[in-house]
Amino acid sequence: MGPLKQEIELEVLIRARFPLIYLVSWEEQRALAMIEGISQRQRKKLLSWSITEGFGQDLGQSAAKDPQAALCQIGELREPALIVLKDFHACMQDPGIIRRLRDLVASFKSSFKTLIILSPTLTVPVELEKDLMVIDYDLPGQEELKSLLERVIAASQAGNKFAVDLSGAQKDRLIQSLQGLTLSEAENALAHAVVKNDKLDISAVDVVLEDIKQIIRKSKLLEYFEAKEEFAQVGGLEPLKNWIEKRGKAFSAQARDFGLPQPKGLLLLGVQGCGKSLVCKTVASLWKFPLLRLDMGAIFGGFVGQSEENMRRAIKTAEAVAPCVLWLDEIEKGLSGTQSSHVSDAGTTARVFSTFLTWLQEKTKPVFIAATANNISLLPPELLRKGRLDDIFFVDLPNEQERKEIFSIHIARRRRDPGRFDLERLAQSSGGYSGAEIEQAVIEALSEAFSQGKELSQDHIIKALAAQIPLSRTMSEEIDKLRQWASTRARPASATSPMAAQNGASRG
Repeated sequence: MGPLKQEIELEVLIRARFPLIYLVSWEEQRALAMIEGISQRQRKKLLSWSITEGFGQDLGQSAAKDPQAALCQIGELREPALIVLKDFHACMQDPGIIRRLRDLVASFKSSFKTLIILSPTLTVPVELEKDLMVIDYDLPGQEELKSLLERVIAASQAGNKFAVDLSGAQKDRLIQSLQGLTLSEAENALAHAVVKNDKLDISAVDVVLEDIKQIIRKSKLLEYFEAKEEFAQVGGLEPLKNWIEKRGKAFSAQARDFGLPQPKGLLLLGVQGCGKSLVCKTVASLWKFPLLRLDMGAIFGGFVGQSEENMRRAIKTAEAVAPCVLWLDEIEKGLSGTQSSHVSDAGTTARVFSTFLTWLQEKTKPVFIAATANNISLLPPELLRKGRLDDIFFVDLPNEQERKEIFSIHIARRRRDPGRFDLERLAQSSGGYSGAEIEQAVIEALSEAFSQGKELSQDHIIKALAAQIPLSRTMSEEIDKLRQWASTRARPASATSPMAAQNGASRG
């Protein structure tokens, strides 16, 4: 396995005599091992300082634990060296420390010494912005995780401690699920799986997802959802289902070799209650990816710059557990007011949206965006541009055949045999009803039957349907406008929806 991109970048900066480098990483030991390799190749002494240990025995004396004193000792060094300051970001609020660092930078420029700040968070005082270079040390990639898995398997075979039952494809799937974890976290997750199952097999993926859930809970900006829904629970929408199934294969290494880029995401527009959110959940379930929900309300904070930082943290967290599905439900509500943001909130919403949009365009990690929207008039036009998302689908009210499927699904979910009901008649009696309204009618019918002490019957459901006023009647004008907008700007999610029929007529 060759050197990582960050390792090459760091070594180039050291050879170019950059005096101050900020290495952002949670993996202290892994980063130190990388720096040690560079120091050996460059034939430079490696010194490591922390506020608890000082320099230890690196300087051959009881070295200072005080940051100011430590920086003084560094300034007295005469030999070529790499000096690593662990978690030094906490000390960089002190004006005296900042001044001392600036003095060292000036003296190091003509020497063969480099100061490396190693920290999990980036804190750069304004005074040092022009003097340092920042490197983000990425989490381990597939090659490193593959090497770790091979070491775990080799340890099993050497000690005969536990069984390993993994095919080549299952190894690839397990490695994919480990992406987003540090090397230490990945090793712990594999150990967790072995202890829990007394063997290492494909069920380890579920254990890894449990560990990833803990990472999400600690972020407080994202919610982790248990995606247990299956495509069988979604009535109709065959074109959309086919699209999702094909896109799932595009995350594989074979797709990269074929020249296919990773899928970016999709936007589901349409009538409320027609299954948009359910489809987002089934995407994660079908691909066996973690499902994360971004709560735009949690992004906006009360302090200057807090909202933008929250968005960056949410993005980093999602990338850390990639591959994953990032679900943005009713995205238009979180992004409404972008155009007037400079008047209403001093530009905060616009800056948050700009951060999200730039990431959406440039992201390289396998984070698939699954966004839903009901009101297209509130959507910023920049979001709809090709290249930001793979496609836009319009989810219309279900047609008659889809209503039959939806009735069958909800009747079966209530432990009743759909074959005992006239699904054809139920579908004909529910024209203009959304999937959510059909589900509510079945629940209402079940409640009525229970109160009467009778078994659920066809008549109970028919009466429940008649008692409802569907959204297609109360908001018919809005739905027609939505269909008209989507007819030339989105793909129909259903092959025989009113919009698909309209498109077919226009194409004819």
